[in-house]
Amino acid sequence: MSTTATIVTGFAALWIGFSAFSVFTHKSWVVDNFVDYGVPRPAWPWLGLAKLLGAIGLLVGIWVPAIGIAAAVALVLYFVGAVVTVLRAKAWAHVPFPLLYLAPAAAAGLLIAQA
Repeated sequence: MSTTATIVTGFAALWIGFSAFSVFTHKSWVVDNFVDYGVPRPAWPWLGLAKLLGAIGLLVGIWVPAIGIAAAVALVLYFVGAVVTVLRAKAWAHVPFPLLYLAPAAAAGLLIAQA
């Protein structure tokens, strides 16, 4: 894998891992939005776990590309779902936020696939 792919994948994994940590620790900038979007509280740990496993999968993908690609696809689907959730809540100003996570996940997946 190229240096660029490794750096982008590492960044994406850390960025998404931080997002998972924010869910698990109930940071207000995350959970307040979950409440505003109508995300049921019992789903929060599962959403955090999905992000955490995706971040770990990206890191593993540095050495095992098939896992990295699968993790990237899963994360892209996750964040597309997040965009849909934000749109359904009519929180138009918040649409860019899930895209800030979707873009690095997609870039990492594409770079891993090229390796």
